[in-house]
Amino acid sequence: MSRKTKSRIEVTLIYLFLTFMAVVIFYPLLWTIGLSLNPGTSLYSSSMIPENWSLEHYKWLFTSPDSDYLLWYKNSLIVAFANSFFSVILTALIAYAFSRYNFIGRKWGLYSFLLLQMFPSLMSMVALYILLNSLNLLNTLTGLILVYVGGQIPFNAWLVKGYFDTIPRELDEAARIDGAGHLGVFFKIMLPLATPILSVVALFNFMAPFTDFLLPSIIIRNPEKYTLAVGLFNFINDQFANNFTRFAAGSILIAVPIAIVFLYLQRYLITGLTAGGTKG
Repeated sequence: MSRKTKSRIEVTLIYLFLTFMAVVIFYPLLWTIGLSLNPGTSLYSSSMIPENWSLEHYKWLFTSPDSDYLLWYKNSLIVAFANSFFSVILTALIAYAFSRYNFIGRKWGLYSFLLLQMFPSLMSMVALYILLNSLNLLNTLTGLILVYVGGQIPFNAWLVKGYFDTIPRELDEAARIDGAGHLGVFFKIMLPLATPILSVVALFNFMAPFTDFLLPSIIIRNPEKYTLAVGLFNFINDQFANNFTRFAAGSILIAVPIAIVFLYLQRYLITGLTAGGTKG
């Protein structure tokens, strides 16, 4: 078999794999969109996109007095923005300390972060419940934000520290020669060059409150403080008699803020990469 023929076979296999993955990803998404346009309430439909499609479920979410969808959306946005902001700040500071300084317990601190990632978050639910209850933060968005921010530190710190390690230390030394202190080096040198990885951290932590059901369902009990994942569960629970079409409509709209934040951070990814590769 010639090298050219072998190369064509490899390219064909790659395209077949990508096609298969596209079908796996987009087929359920298209069915969900079609289900949200179905005028009825059934989970089943004769076609992917119904012939007599309607936007009545989307209208119900925003206009019906029985719907708390906008309130759940607001709660999710509050938690998402707070989680993203505080996670980026804390993660950057922690990763900078572990990357640039030698201190007692540094090695074991990194090992602890690595060890904590090996255990599923479900194991800590009882402890988190007791801790928040003792701090009077149970059934509050503040308590939910604190758990999200703290729970993401081990993974994010490892991720950002690895990126900080790739930034030459000569830049730090040059900045200190020019009179910059520790915070000056951090804000003027490290943060601009680490924009790509911090954008990834911001995006992942922004997405978490929209897609997570388990943690909010344990911490939040008041329906007025539900996030979208917990609130939408009521649409397929006994309260709304298994209304899958409204559930599908609400689920589709979850992607809107995530897509907007992703498109916004794309620009910072590009500028961060170019800033890291130029002098001056």
